[in-house]
Amino acid sequence: MKSKQWVRVVFRRRVFVISTLLVQIGFIIALLAGTGIYFRYVNWALNFLSIVVCVHVLNKREKSAYKLTWIFLIMLFPFFGGIMYIIFYSQSNPRKLRRLIEEKSRGSRELLCLPGDHLANLIEAYPEFRPQAHYLQEYAGFPVYIHTRTEYFDSGESFFQRVLAQMEKAERYIFLEFFILREGVMLNPIISLLERKAREGLDVRVMYDDLGCFMSLPQDYRQQLEKKGIKCFVFNPFKPILSSQQNNRDHRKIISIDGKVAFTGSLNLADEYINAVERFGHWKDAAIMLEGEGAWSLTLIFLQMWNLRYGANDDYVSFYPWKDSPCDFAADGFVQPYADSPIDQENVGEHVYIQIINNAKKYVYINTPYLVIDDNLLSALTLAAKSGVDVRIITPHRWDKWIVAITSRSYYRQLISAGVKIYEYSSGFNHSKTFVSDDKIATVGTTNLDFRSLYLHFECGVLVYKGDTVRAVKEDFLRTIPISQQVGLEDCARNTFQRIIPDVLRIFAPLM
Repeated sequence: MKSKQWVRVVFRRRVFVISTLLVQIGFIIALLAGTGIYFRYVNWALNFLSIVVCVHVLNKREKSAYKLTWIFLIMLFPFFGGIMYIIFYSQSNPRKLRRLIEEKSRGSRELLCLPGDHLANLIEAYPEFRPQAHYLQEYAGFPVYIHTRTEYFDSGESFFQRVLAQMEKAERYIFLEFFILREGVMLNPIISLLERKAREGLDVRVMYDDLGCFMSLPQDYRQQLEKKGIKCFVFNPFKPILSSQQNNRDHRKIISIDGKVAFTGSLNLADEYINAVERFGHWKDAAIMLEGEGAWSLTLIFLQMWNLRYGANDDYVSFYPWKDSPCDFAADGFVQPYADSPIDQENVGEHVYIQIINNAKKYVYINTPYLVIDDNLLSALTLAAKSGVDVRIITPHRWDKWIVAITSRSYYRQLISAGVKIYEYSSGFNHSKTFVSDDKIATVGTTNLDFRSLYLHFECGVLVYKGDTVRAVKEDFLRTIPISQQVGLEDCARNTFQRIIPDVLRIFAPLM
């Protein structure tokens, strides 16, 4: 009975939000159309406005794909296209969010280097990694760490068991940041453990994205957690208004335990991620655990986002776990955790991927659930393949978003023609987001190969240089190839209709 009541509440909220948005759109169209005897003059004015907006879009510092999409829409609907763009982008909320992030992050960047500056050590040991490591540390602000042990998880099931075991060892705090939470076999034991740890006096915090949990959590879930002693922050609450800020979602997945152990990867806390329920066949996923200095980076990334919460003003240094004694974890490589923000216009995730591709000499193996990319990544992948690099990409065979699957086919054709080998995971849905190259470098994180992840969402990941984890990511990829089916050119477009539809949808790829 309680379950049915919750479903009705959730359904009513969704219907209200969608209806409100439709009413706003309808009102704008009716307002513009109902100009009576002044229609001709209003029409001229609005068409002129659309031309001005197109000029503005062309000169804006933005991806060419976004420019093309907006100009196409404005020219297709010149009567109200320009004014819709202005309404969508001229609101103050995104600017307020940018100022708030800058304010809360000011002074904390240097704290990432509390364990020491190890860039020179990396360059001395592996000079070929200098450009990538230098960019991430000196420009993007994410240092190289040593004294960090890493472990790679090739499934949600193994990740889940290790998370529970590590949480049991927590002594000071446990921080969680996720895009999706859904009550069930995976989330409920974690929340029970967090409630118990909170009663023991630990600082327990949970942060989740409101839109990511829009269809999965009751509206009062934050209050439910706080009654259990768990501090909670709902990021960027979804409001039924037309605003570009609704695009900026927190897609990160971070677990930090005492600042000494941290997890990230592509897994959310919902039952399909551990195959307790089946949504799109077998769910294939990946994550990484850091023990040691590198865990501090993900901890501080979490705290920077948490402090966007009203009234939050943490002393970041108080959470640093090695104030009294140095970290003594042994490691067989270097790690460089990183984060990406849509607010600073620095596409860190994209640059990490492009540098891996451009520096590859023998191979690049990629797992991604979506393959809807802009010209920069498309050019990098095709050039690598044409240059003799073995470029392979595994995507899902059973997709969660059919429109993205159709659009991906237009990219398949161009990539396959250049020599890129594309496979679809036959058993179900491949949600992993990993790159590995030349037995030397790998990254595991949250960033999909699509426009939303690369340019609109808050994301994170871990770059690993050498070591056992690089080998584990490669071996996982190679184990997945035999249970995947290779896609040929003939599979991408069997007739004219199948060829045209993906090409048309590709125009709107930046909005997907």
